[in-house]
Amino acid sequence: GSILLAFNRRHQDQGETLVAAFEHSQLGVFITDLPVQGNAPFRYANLAFENQFIDSAAVDLHKTNSLEALARLLEGGERSADELARLQIAADAGEEAHSDLPVRAEGGGLGWRRISVTPFELGNFKHGSKGQRAALWQSEDITVRYEIDSVRLREYDTLADYMDHLPVGYFSADDEGRIIYANKVLMDWLGLAAGAFAAADIFFADFVVAAIGDNGGRSSDSHQNGDVTLRSKDGNLFSACLLQSGHMDDEQELLYSRSVLIRGVAWSDDTVADGPATGHLSWLFNDAPVGIVLLDLHGEVTDANRAFLKLLGVHRDGVVGRPFTDRINKEDRGDVTAQLSKVVMGIMPATHLEVRLPAMGERELVASLYGSRVVDNGGEISGLVLHFIDSTEQKNLEVQFSQSQKMQAIGQLAGGVAHDFNNLLTAMIGFSDLLLGRHGPEDPSFADIMQIKQNANRGTNLVRQLLAFSRQQTLEPTILDVADALGDLSHLLSRLIGENIELVITHQRHLGLLKVDRGQFDQVVINLAVNSRDAMPGGGTLTITTANVQIDAAVQRGHEVMNAGTYVLIEIADSGVGIAQDALPRIFEPFFSTKDVGAGTGLGLSTVYGIVHQTNGYIFVDSAPGEGTTFSIYLPRFGDDATAAPSAPSPGASGAAESDLTGDGTVLLVEDEEAVRMFGARALRNKGYNVLEAVDGEQALDVLNGNDGKVDLIISDVVMPGMDGHTLVNLVRHEIPDIKIILMSGYSEDVFADDVEADPGIAFLAKPFSLKDLAGKVKEVMEG
Repeated sequence: GSILLAFNRRHQDQGETLVAAFEHSQLGVFITDLPVQGNAPFRYANLAFENQFIDSAAVDLHKTNSLEALARLLEGGERSADELARLQIAADAGEEAHSDLPVRAEGGGLGWRRISVTPFELGNFKHGSKGQRAALWQSEDITVRYEIDSVRLREYDTLADYMDHLPVGYFSADDEGRIIYANKVLMDWLGLAAGAFAAADIFFADFVVAAIGDNGGRSSDSHQNGDVTLRSKDGNLFSACLLQSGHMDDEQELLYSRSVLIRGVAWSDDTVADGPATGHLSWLFNDAPVGIVLLDLHGEVTDANRAFLKLLGVHRDGVVGRPFTDRINKEDRGDVTAQLSKVVMGIMPATHLEVRLPAMGERELVASLYGSRVVDNGGEISGLVLHFIDSTEQKNLEVQFSQSQKMQAIGQLAGGVAHDFNNLLTAMIGFSDLLLGRHGPEDPSFADIMQIKQNANRGTNLVRQLLAFSRQQTLEPTILDVADALGDLSHLLSRLIGENIELVITHQRHLGLLKVDRGQFDQVVINLAVNSRDAMPGGGTLTITTANVQIDAAVQRGHEVMNAGTYVLIEIADSGVGIAQDALPRIFEPFFSTKDVGAGTGLGLSTVYGIVHQTNGYIFVDSAPGEGTTFSIYLPRFGDDATAAPSAPSPGASGAAESDLTGDGTVLLVEDEEAVRMFGARALRNKGYNVLEAVDGEQALDVLNGNDGKVDLIISDVVMPGMDGHTLVNLVRHEIPDIKIILMSGYSEDVFADDVEADPGIAFLAKPFSLKDLAGKVKEVMEG
């Protein structure tokens, strides 16, 4: 029967597809019923099977259609028959099995087939239930593979014979000295029987009576060259010369030794007396926890211990016989050469300096180098010995801490200056608004007042940049699609960079969303694009690329450690002049600029730095003179199930609210800066409010206690002498829970988020603000 009987007619197409797949398979395939009956015909057999098993005795050469017929083709007698029977039993038990069986090949030769069986059930598709049990048999022609294995086995036997009958003893020991292999010659010398190592742990040191290392001194180290005296199991003593090498892993740790014993021959090393003391205390040299390098008088490496090779991640052959300075950072080579020359000339007995070492994996290590002289038996200098202590992590922590302290100090200074300026600017802008209320466009003073206000607004932008750097500005984060945001910016960026610079923007598919302040995000991209434009006065290419990035473990880049997490990477690269290496560490500092005097404020990159970090992101820069600059911004990826906000800014207050800012009610204004308090009180009174004033928190409590009427709203500065704003708010809300609050500050709302209880009755107004901002916020809160 055909395998198609296993399929319902509704699934005839699937059955035909399966059969077609079997027919084109290189594996022989046949199917039997379960339980297996030896004389039962196959339900199906493909062409590859028929070609693998051709019965030359049959009338029709292609009639190997049962297991009994298949068994007649097998070589190997009862063993092969038993193996085929085992496969049948396994199939009947519902288990998979396989076996390699010899078979008569066409032309009278011997072939090999790997036959496997897998039980399965033929589904009843019509009723959706299980159907008849069957077995899928597969046959693979492994004749060529078997022949190759046979050749290899013969070669192995030949090599084993060579090894066993060498005229020397040979053994291999693991890192603890346990013998894992020994040839027959050594086994006979030691009186060991075949298979002794499998029965028990046998250590080479158990046979050593005495050992003289290659330094001429006695040593118990089992992994060195020298003379040994051994005692066999029979008690016989004999001496031999021991020569060894070791096989190391990727960490330069010993996996096993390769050791040769030459009986009746003594070790000698004529270079010990006259050359460098490479043999002195070899165990201390090889196993020392610090890197050690030996140099000759030409500055070439004569030896290096394991710790040094592991530190750099290099092989011994890549170090020994080469100039030592090849292993030093180019910028440090001059200092190292000068210091070591002084030691060689006897000007100083030793030297200590810090060096940078390029290592495998694009790493750069920092190490403390201690160099001193090596003298021979005649007291003459024969070379140098250098000790290295890896101080990379310590140095990175020191630099990182120093950089963090410096940026924090600059940030605090910038934030403090910005706060004081915001009070001044609030008063300037506010009183300008009061004057503009009395002097219309036809008044001769109108233009002068507008000049004052416009310059105050310019000052506001500078202060905002200082606050951005100190991470104390007010952010209004929304869910943002990066691709859409950059698409909206592309026209503006093209105009900013000019026609001689090509703008290229590429995005990874399925880019993640961000939760950022849209205005600040635009400012970051614009600032970096303008910087790139200035770096390409003759034209070039500005490339912006985006991608999703998964950081599985914290990574240190430069002086910062980027936490593990999922990020959206935005890279802004230019083909400009690049940045000098000495300027790179300072480019994010406020007022630092590589441009000509008067060409910039020095706040562009500091603003970018502050915005990115306030958004819990990271920014890194890669640049070199003449090779362009790439800024890499990593921003935390927001949840994939979120919906991006519209590109256009959200509408603010309603048109009615913008045109009518009047109101009524009693407002307590608490502000220690007299000019700000005076402006605020006058502005609110002009809008119809009853205004009470206080210079600090204590006076505000006195005003509340002495006021007979209801106070609807408290407007308070946050930072004040004595009682600050948030303390005042907490005290008042205990007595008047429903009172409405507006806190105002030249700092960001985030700075005080932990100090003020989250409540919809508390609003925030950032300084500097205009009369319209103040009146609009008060009306919004009063009507809310």
